[in-house]
Amino acid sequence: MILLQSQVDAEAIEARQDSLRAHAHNMIEMIQSNPEGAFHMFIQQMITFGLKVLAALLIYLFGAWLIKKVGSMQDKRFQKRKTDPTVASFTKSATTFLLSLLLVVITVSTLGIDTTSIAALLAAGGMAIGMALSGTLQNFAGGIMILVFRPFKVGDWISAQGYAGTVTSVSIVATKIKTIDNREVVLPNGALSNGVIDNFSTLPLRRIDMVVSVAYGTDAQQCIDLLTEMLKQEELILDKTTEGADDPFVALKTLNSSDISFVVRAFVRSENFWNVTFRLNQRIYTELPQHGIQFAYPHVDVTLTNS
Repeated sequence: MILLQSQVDAEAIEARQDSLRAHAHNMIEMIQSNPEGAFHMFIQQMITFGLKVLAALLIYLFGAWLIKKVGSMQDKRFQKRKTDPTVASFTKSATTFLLSLLLVVITVSTLGIDTTSIAALLAAGGMAIGMALSGTLQNFAGGIMILVFRPFKVGDWISAQGYAGTVTSVSIVATKIKTIDNREVVLPNGALSNGVIDNFSTLPLRRIDMVVSVAYGTDAQQCIDLLTEMLKQEELILDKTTEGADDPFVALKTLNSSDISFVVRAFVRSENFWNVTFRLNQRIYTELPQHGIQFAYPHVDVTLTNS
């Protein structure tokens, strides 16, 4: 079927080329037989073509203004209806693309260019174009998947494809995120929809998980009591009275080759996760040594015997 269509398109292009050759031959004969008439016809055709160019330019400028106006109307409509920014961004991007494509076709048609010939050329090279645009089409399909299944929305903090940041926009082919060090990263929707997405903003609570390693000989209960007291003094740490949270938890986790490890777990609201984590790190580092508890570090004990 594809070969048949390509053959038909090739025949149409060849017929078009034959028509152009015949027209050029007639023009040469007319110039030779009637130079003055040929000159007047050339001037008339130039005027006609100039008017077409002017009309096409006006249509393009008006169309570009109209597309921009439609985008502004969409923004106002989305804001009035309080539409999800993810849906709004994707819809606006798709609408602008389709309207721009339609404007190009109308502008080319106004110039008098046969759009069927252009369509034949595109159809003849459709397979090559499809292969060249396979990545773009995959990104477009990925954008549809993101819009339908909503793994994240504008404003969420996500980690994907080796990058972490706040989602700022979702277009038909790519998603933009703003990293914590103020960089803008563009992630293709195709890879994004097929990869792992870690969304830190979906759930209202997060659990802090810390491991504190101290030296052997440490009083385990004393260390547990000190860590538990730090958690109790932190006002932003939640307990089981909050839905979805548990009470803070401290326990001896593992006996390692050169240290013992305590696990510290506590629930906080997502927006307080890093602030509480940083404060606990500082307090643990500062207060445990004040009570005689030393942190473990890699070391080797060497015993010398005098034989």
